[in-house]
Amino acid sequence: MAGQAVKHDYHLVNPSPWPVVGSVSAFVMAVGLIVLMRGLSTDETSWAYFFLHDGSPWLFGLGALGVVYTMFGWWGDVIRESHAGDHTPVVDIGLRYGMILFIASEVMFFVAWFWIFFEGALFHDVRLLEGWDSWPPPGVETFDPWHLPLINTLILLLSGTTVTWAHHALQHGDRRGAMWGLILTVLLGVSFTLVQIYEYSHAHFDFGGNLYGAAFFMATGFHGAHVIIGTVFLAVCLLRLIAGHFTPKKHFGLEAAAWYWHFVDVVWLFLFAFVYVAFR
Repeated sequence: MAGQAVKHDYHLVNPSPWPVVGSVSAFVMAVGLIVLMRGLSTDETSWAYFFLHDGSPWLFGLGALGVVYTMFGWWGDVIRESHAGDHTPVVDIGLRYGMILFIASEVMFFVAWFWIFFEGALFHDVRLLEGWDSWPPPGVETFDPWHLPLINTLILLLSGTTVTWAHHALQHGDRRGAMWGLILTVLLGVSFTLVQIYEYSHAHFDFGGNLYGAAFFMATGFHGAHVIIGTVFLAVCLLRLIAGHFTPKKHFGLEAAAWYWHFVDVVWLFLFAFVYVAFR
């Protein structure tokens, strides 16, 4: 009846612009990335020349800014809904299922890159491509797995323990311990990225020219992108923890970040074991 409080456990969200804004921004960013990689020749007198001429980063930059703006706006609304008490136990379960399904979709994303790498390593004797008769191809000098890749493996394994420490500390009301655990995890995530950038700068092969290089950089590069995303995720959780948003009983944001970070850890262990060690 009108004027009475809602007596159910579900939260009906208010009309939101973010799905439309996010979709348009993602489309613009994708088109901009294609233009950046491939280039589109246009008439210099055309209004589109500024955005579409060969190698122009402007279209991609506008789309990326729109995506970031959507993230701040949409997730900010979710945080405000939580503070308003809209995240009931039933809603919390839905959020957890959503995060689990998201991580499952990410697993299948990486399965695609492992698939092409395994196919190249196991079936290179099948002459599907001219010159594809060995793995890695002749002339490709692979990385020593027991140098920088091993260092990055230890960094990620250590970061998995620090984020677990942060989570358990918050569960037991130790906000200081949770803060230091998150600080160390963010620093370790940044360290991993810096080591990978240094590793890439010393690669003796590149993305083009052979299937090994393309598969290697797509698999490890996308993982590196996920490390950056996870580091930002954890940094935001750190800021929210300092602001007093999390409590021992209600901290799904941190819990979701920890799940995501453990997923990143596991993917790297598979990359290290198979891409760096087994099929080199």
